[in-house]
Amino acid sequence: MLWIVLAIVLLLLAAVVWVGVRGLLAKQHLERSVSLVDTLKTEIVAGDSDAAKRTAQELEDNAGSARSLTGDPVWGAAQYTPFFGTNLRAVRQVAVVVDDVATGAVRPVAGVIGDLNTEGFAPKNGRVDLQPLVDAQPAVARATTTLTRADAAAAKIDTTATLSPVTAAVNRLRNALGSVSQQAATANKVVQLAPAMLGHDGDRNYVLLFQNNAELRAGGGIPGAVALLQAKDGAISLGDQAAGSSFGPYDQPVLPLSADTTSLYGNITGRYMQDVNLTPRFDVTGALAREMWKQKFGQQVDGVLAIDPVTLGYILRATGPVQLATGDTLTSDNAVKLLLSDVYAKYPDPTVQDAFFASAASAVFDKVSSGGFDAKKLIAALADGTADGRLRLWSADAAEQKQIAGTAVAGALPTTSKRTREFGVYLNDGTAAKMDYYLDKKVSVGSSVCRKDGRPTSVVEVTLKNTAPADAATSLPRYVTGGGAFGTEPGKIKTLVAVYAPANAIYLGASQDGKGAALQTTVDGEHPVAQLETLLAPGQSTTFRVAYLGDAKYASAGVQATSTPGVRSSKVEPLQFDCAKPVPVG
Repeated sequence: MLWIVLAIVLLLLAAVVWVGVRGLLAKQHLERSVSLVDTLKTEIVAGDSDAAKRTAQELEDNAGSARSLTGDPVWGAAQYTPFFGTNLRAVRQVAVVVDDVATGAVRPVAGVIGDLNTEGFAPKNGRVDLQPLVDAQPAVARATTTLTRADAAAAKIDTTATLSPVTAAVNRLRNALGSVSQQAATANKVVQLAPAMLGHDGDRNYVLLFQNNAELRAGGGIPGAVALLQAKDGAISLGDQAAGSSFGPYDQPVLPLSADTTSLYGNITGRYMQDVNLTPRFDVTGALAREMWKQKFGQQVDGVLAIDPVTLGYILRATGPVQLATGDTLTSDNAVKLLLSDVYAKYPDPTVQDAFFASAASAVFDKVSSGGFDAKKLIAALADGTADGRLRLWSADAAEQKQIAGTAVAGALPTTSKRTREFGVYLNDGTAAKMDYYLDKKVSVGSSVCRKDGRPTSVVEVTLKNTAPADAATSLPRYVTGGGAFGTEPGKIKTLVAVYAPANAIYLGASQDGKGAALQTTVDGEHPVAQLETLLAPGQSTTFRVAYLGDAKYASAGVQATSTPGVRSSKVEPLQFDCAKPVPVG
């Protein structure tokens, strides 16, 4: 019996040593894999395909070694021992996930990265070569599928009883995969959609809305100018142009509107091109703009794109200054001020203003289509515009629109997931003028579990301020102030503020400047909406708070808010509040 016990003890010691040594080696391979990922990112951004392939192979070798070291029978049996078993099982699962990502995502993408470098997308002879995107579609699709599965697998790793270093490693893996899988999904949609939408399989035509942020609409700004964007096998050009005011008014909405849209924004949403984006639903905006273009020009376009002067300013960082027919020079520094403020004093005629706005956009597009830009800076500019909510895209093709849905350019209502609950803050101008150039906006959002049933209370706070000069009524052009023609005293800013909550949330209450708020509570689809009207004199500000009760199963999710992009960009701030008085009323 003594010899049997001794043999068992020796076997156990050997197993411990075996697992310990292999665990240490696996740790080294996993740490090396992490450092190689950082190297790979640098090489991909630099477009160094040869180096990226070598790094990808080294990453795959290290990940494979970590998987092999944690996959033998001894390790497998040790996974079921008390205490240490949960740690060994977690390390094994991490190794499997990393190896799957290396072979199923990194390897295929590294193989095509040389054909997808940013400089390759600069137009040559006015045309972008779309074939590399087409060729990359299978590899990017495979990588996206792999990363989605890896993200799900990492989420299932049990860390309830693991040591802190193991828990930290798993959390790091989850955070990385959560971010990368979302980026890969977006990249996959771009690769799948871009060739067809840029005319690879046949010419495409789009309505382009130039949104003016000086007169806000929920979707951005009033469409002051409208143009036809033509795409022919990677060559992009602008065709017919018209002032937004030249469309309508139509006797009836050009397409049927939902009762919710009519209740919140009126049937003018479907009767004036300048009001198609009163609703934050860009799929509705796109369909209405497309129909109005058809009724005016007899042409059925393939989709609708929206852009604003702030994004043009971003793009000018890549193109450099452009000269306008008027003699003005448009730069990244002066674009917003020139297009949204100075133009009204320089050209009092609204028709000339619209033409100036359209010509500026046309000049920038001409420079981009000719290839006169820094490719990396252009991609960064488009990314910034998209992140701000300033770029919107809708396709009339149902299959393409399904791919666009859920991306940052879709212009959809707030969504809810296990990670994030989104709110929406949408502003519509009520001044009927261009005073929103002087409107500052601050949005804050916070959430806390204030009830025994675990349901979270969320509060959205919106602060608006009129920063116009005290003598705005007389110092600013009549076209900017409205001159009182539409019922608002010159110099003041009237704004409709709509706060959208996640689907099926319950409205709890609201306040304005510490007092009860006179507002409209309604719904847009499944989204509860609280809307109120503000009127601010120069220098005056107001703060609007609204609280909603959410679903307990999303209590641990973070909260975020999307907002109508104004002249100046602002970040959503975190909000702390007292559970006893989430919307304090004095």
